[in-house]
Amino acid sequence: MDPSEYRPASGEIPTSAGVYRFRDEDRRILYVGKAKNLRQRLNSYFADPAGLHPRTFRMVHSAASVEWTVVSNEVEALQLEWTWIREFSPRFNVMFRDDKSYPYLAITTKDRVPRVYVTRGKRRKGITYFGPFGQAWAIRDSLDLLLRVFPVRTCTTGVFQRAERSGRPCLLGYIGKCSAPCVGRVTEDEHRDLIRGITDFMSGSTGTMISARKREMADAAAELDYERAARVRDEIQALEKVLAKNAVVLSMNADCDVFALHLDELEAAVQVFHVRGGRIRGERGWIVERLDESTRGDLTADYLRQAYGDVDPQAVPPEVLVDVLPDDVPAMTDWLKERRGGTGVRLRVPERGEKKALLDTVRQNAEQSLVLHRTRRASDLTTRSEALREIHEVLGLDEPPLRIECIDNSHTQGQDVVGSLIVFEDGLPKKRDYRHFSVRGEAARDDTSAMYDVVSRRFSRYLESLGAEEPDERFGYRPSLLLVDGGPPQVSAARRALDDLGLAQIAVAGLAKRLEEVWLPGEDYPTVFPRSSEGLYLLQRIRDEAHRFAISYHRKKRAATARASALDSIPGLGPARRKALLTRFGSVARIRRASLEDLLEVKGVGPALAATIHERLNEGTPADDS
Repeated sequence: MDPSEYRPASGEIPTSAGVYRFRDEDRRILYVGKAKNLRQRLNSYFADPAGLHPRTFRMVHSAASVEWTVVSNEVEALQLEWTWIREFSPRFNVMFRDDKSYPYLAITTKDRVPRVYVTRGKRRKGITYFGPFGQAWAIRDSLDLLLRVFPVRTCTTGVFQRAERSGRPCLLGYIGKCSAPCVGRVTEDEHRDLIRGITDFMSGSTGTMISARKREMADAAAELDYERAARVRDEIQALEKVLAKNAVVLSMNADCDVFALHLDELEAAVQVFHVRGGRIRGERGWIVERLDESTRGDLTADYLRQAYGDVDPQAVPPEVLVDVLPDDVPAMTDWLKERRGGTGVRLRVPERGEKKALLDTVRQNAEQSLVLHRTRRASDLTTRSEALREIHEVLGLDEPPLRIECIDNSHTQGQDVVGSLIVFEDGLPKKRDYRHFSVRGEAARDDTSAMYDVVSRRFSRYLESLGAEEPDERFGYRPSLLLVDGGPPQVSAARRALDDLGLAQIAVAGLAKRLEEVWLPGEDYPTVFPRSSEGLYLLQRIRDEAHRFAISYHRKKRAATARASALDSIPGLGPARRKALLTRFGSVARIRRASLEDLLEVKGVGPALAATIHERLNEGTPADDS
């Protein structure tokens, strides 16, 4: 629908803070957003729709109406926005999804006789959760040890009621791992004391608890009550063993959550470590597709709301550490304070010390999480088959794209132009067929000339191998699809090179990076893949791999050129001596910093040459020659 048909008059929109909703013709909510100034924000959607991000453009043209709700302040807007996002799951809002299902330790505090158990899945009201934990077996082992100290109920409602009726406890009651409140061995109040003990321990009050038991053990021994002393000693050992399962990360007794974000052009990964009492008590991760131009600050606000939007107040720590602050820190801090029940929360980026080191570790885990996610997605046979099928059908290829080659060029302001050729077979990289190309002369004058040159050279080798007795392992096979990094100009150059070689049967497509558009030769408009398409994802992955391969080669070539240009201009310094200097010092920057005495240690370098080298390299040669 044309946005002008449902655009509200500017004067009708209030200038106060609020939450707005775009709806389609069937009244389904497409997008929920918040604004400090509703009029200013909504007018930005309608003032110049053509200038919007493609995803926002689609949302505005998919909608049939917009409505808003005024609130008192930004914190209320933040809360209401998240409530509606969680309730309606609008398809144009960013929603992080768990990268796996995490186990929690749950306590049914709402029950008359609370129960402790390990669970996964959606949280429910009236239940206190601890975690998440990385492995289910780890928390089950910890729970088994904790039951020796706090023998609380772990059975289901049916088992508990059956024991109440029969007057006989279950097996755990007989072996001492349950205090058997079902048959009255302890009162409900005494059982709740045990529940408070396990809750305090999981909340981080470990040192006080162990110290109190050590005093109790000493008192029992002094009273010659060795049986009680031995029982308390066993409880201490069990608690200490549970603590040993949690890594000590901070020397201080800190309670905080540490978040880090890692992203690329397509997706983003978030990882969080839950630190209680200076120890990692749990971790969790999310993955999200980057569907729009969201900044790192925007994504930080999104994952903080998702992490704390539906938790008990005690699950919000007094300190939240992030690698990038959200755009509106005061509003987010006030919202976290409200989520914690009115107690202040400090939101900051650690700059030094143990917490900074821990943040770096969390960031590494986020990076590895995204790599693992993409590897698993790419290695799935069904997913790869679906991706190849989509590419075959959407691009209208004459044959299935079982072998796809991709070419990308890289340069620095027209200098050191290089090309990369990468190969995917059956949706997986075939790295032994990867190749580099150096582009020189007239071919290096612009990107389309470089593309024509690289394509011509690659497929000239293919034609040469056709007449050979044995195919050239490097260039002797043709692809079903040649993918180039770029839009219509690059696609046209590649198509022209193939046609000039008489290889019209090889299909060509281009993937433009800015809007992820797929271009075919001679077409005025890009070919559209669904945004969640596995075929588009595979093309993006191939393009990104070609870009990575080109950049890595370009950096090596640029560094070699820099080293050569810096040392070539020094009179009396031949190839053998240049090699000896680089072998001895490793880089031009280190040669520049070397003293005359250090230079004289290199074979073939005398006092006069050492002085010349030192003088020439310190006459304004750029510092990045290394």
